Amino acid sequence: MMKPKNGSHPIMPLRSRNPAANFCMFPKVKSAGCSPCEAPVYLNVYDLTNANGYVYWAGFGIFHSGVEVYGVEYAFGAHDYPTSGVFEVEPRRCPGFKFRKSIFMGITCLDPAQLREFIERQSGSYNGDTYHLIFKNCNHFCEDICYKLTGNRMPKWVNRLARIGIISHMCFIELKDLLGLAFLGFLSIHVI
Repeated sequence: MMKPKNGSHPIMPLRSRNPAANFCMFPKVKSAGCSPCEAPVYLNVYDLTNANGYVYWAGFGIFHSGVEVYGVEYAFGAHDYPTSGVFEVEPRRCPGFKFRKSIFMGITCLDPAQLREFIERQSGSYNGDTYHLIFKNCNHFCEDICYKLTGNRMPKWVNRLARIGIISHMCFIELKDLLGLAFLGFLSIHVI
C-alpha cells in the first residue's frame, strides 16, 4: 500500500492484493437503488493546480481524473516500475488533488465481480512506467474505461491540455522535417 500524502486515504495498487481476495471487496447483494445491470459510472475530475480556477471558464485547465463504479474509484498514475499504474481510492478523495466535480457517464451492466475482472484486465495496458503526460495519462485511462463500460466519451475539456500538446508535438515534428528537407535542398543547390 502506498503512503498517502497529508493524512489522506490510502492508495491501493491493484496488483498488490492477494489474487484470491480480488472479488471479496464488493458485497454479494444488490447496491442500494440499482441492480447489477444498472450500476452508474462516474468520472471524478480533480484540479492539479489552483490556476484552474482562473482558466476553467475558458475551457482550459490541468486535471486528474478517476472512474467511480460500485463505490470505488480507479485511476492511473506514474511510477518507475513495469507493473500496473492503476490504483483505487475512496471516490472523490484522491490524495494530492482538489476534487472539482463528478460527471455521470452512463450505466454499466457488469456486476461487481465482472467489473473487478475487467479493471484487472485493462490495468495490464497501463503500467506505471508507460505513463506519459501527453500521450498516456490518467485522463486517457479514464476515457478508455468509460467508453468500454458505457459507450460514452468523457468531455473533451478534461484532457484538452494533452490534446494541445499532441498537436504542438506533431507540428514541431512536421516543421523540423520541413526545415530539415529545405536545408538539405539548399545545400545540394549551393554547395554541391
